[in-house]
Amino acid sequence: MGIQQSHEPFLTKPHIPRNIKFYTIADGVQEGHVLGDHPVERVNLFLQAGSDNLQKGIDLAVAETKLKVTCIISDAFVTPSLTVARYLNVPWIAVWPPYSLSLSAHFHTDLIRQKCANDNNANTPLDFIPGFSRMRVQDLPEDIINDAGEEETLFSKILASMGTVLPQAKAVVVDSFEELDPHLLVQDMKSKLQNFLYVGFQTISWPTPALPPSDTDGTGCLSWLDKQNAKSSVVYVSFGTVVAPPPHELVVVAEALEESGFPFLWSLKDHLKGVLPSGFLERTRGRGKIVARAPQNKVLGHGSVGVFVTHCGSNSVLESISSGVPMVCRPFFGDHEMMGRMVESVWEIGVRVEGGVLNKNGLLKSLKLVLVQEEGKKMRENIMKMKRIVLDAAGADGKAARDLKTLVEIICRC
Repeated sequence: MGIQQSHEPFLTKPHIPRNIKFYTIADGVQEGHVLGDHPVERVNLFLQAGSDNLQKGIDLAVAETKLKVTCIISDAFVTPSLTVARYLNVPWIAVWPPYSLSLSAHFHTDLIRQKCANDNNANTPLDFIPGFSRMRVQDLPEDIINDAGEEETLFSKILASMGTVLPQAKAVVVDSFEELDPHLLVQDMKSKLQNFLYVGFQTISWPTPALPPSDTDGTGCLSWLDKQNAKSSVVYVSFGTVVAPPPHELVVVAEALEESGFPFLWSLKDHLKGVLPSGFLERTRGRGKIVARAPQNKVLGHGSVGVFVTHCGSNSVLESISSGVPMVCRPFFGDHEMMGRMVESVWEIGVRVEGGVLNKNGLLKSLKLVLVQEEGKKMRENIMKMKRIVLDAAGADGKAARDLKTLVEIICRC
């Protein structure tokens, strides 16, 4: 059950199990309303629709299938699901899609505000939170410490309530690997929740499947990568599907790629190509390729790719780790800064762009560091070690598989 936009990726799949049905509920966006650029606006509007919106969808599903609801599984921040679960007297299982460190940060919002609200030093350590010894105030999701006088959004208020809401869930599920998180954080979260389960990143499998034949890739990315001469030489650039850098930063990326001389593959939406420097596409056609959307898992798994310039979303970081590709990080919002800190300072498998925004010289320096210099070789060694850890965890006997089995058992007992 969800909004139409969330169903679309599944409806295009050729084989949907017959026991899975999709029910669409309102997205909360009123007719005629023009959405702004920030993705959180859409979330706020959906949450404002409240538990009645969810209940209508459930009533429709029950009426059509003649089956009772025995368990509700939802995004953790969709707390109206808990209201409906209580009304139906069924368990609630919460799924946390971002990185697990951000969940811990929201659990400790009150403590962070108490200690840091009047601290103007963005570099203040957060070592009073279990597992956060390397984190700094500047790494926190933006809604944990609000500017004085700034009104909190509904989404911000819900995130701040995670510490009281989620202990009521039968289980809290994260799609990551326990082996990647600080032990103290894991210990702390497990002490606060009924079941805290790391079910792994579901696109990772062990043994690693072979890449599909290049001629089956309609984007042409794999066949283009096949033609690159050197292993681990290509710069892959993608900032995800939700946000994009501002136009002046896209110009900077183009200028740095052109001057670097490295071959590059850039996933860039068609409507953004108009901001690129005049003549850029023609001048780089021999060693660069731009597509509207690249098959990211397959691209990262190709041996020609040597570095991933990313927004540092948790999915992208896990995909990069599972493929053994070091990163250059330009975080935007949410858990991105925390992921960037882990990539650069904890795991040492990449580097964040200087000053937090893209500039030509800074990006050039980062690309050369990862692809050419000794420090980059060390990053590659580190991420290959992490790749082995993640693939072992994703295997049939790994911790993620055991937690997934526990989750299935909890659902079956409902």
